[in-house]
Amino acid sequence: MADLKAQFEAAAVNSKKLSERPDNATMLKMYALYKQANVGDNTEKRPGFTDMVGRAKWDAWDELKGTSSDAAMQQYIDLIASLS
Repeated sequence: MADLKAQFEAAAVNSKKLSERPDNATMLKMYALYKQANVGDNTEKRPGFTDMVGRAKWDAWDELKGTSSDAAMQQYIDLIASLS
């Protein structure tokens, strides 16, 4: 677990150093996996329809409901590695 957490934290640092900005769909996936790994299932209220960015982020995170923290960490690590 400690090794996975260290890899996850390194991937989070590397995500800020990518040579190119990922597309919006990939950015949403990164956000959702990061939140799922750190917070767990989304229990927050869905933002209103005027907050389109907030809703997109909420929806992306909510799709991962039931995914374990370890699985989300590994998926995040793999995603960042594929972008590097």
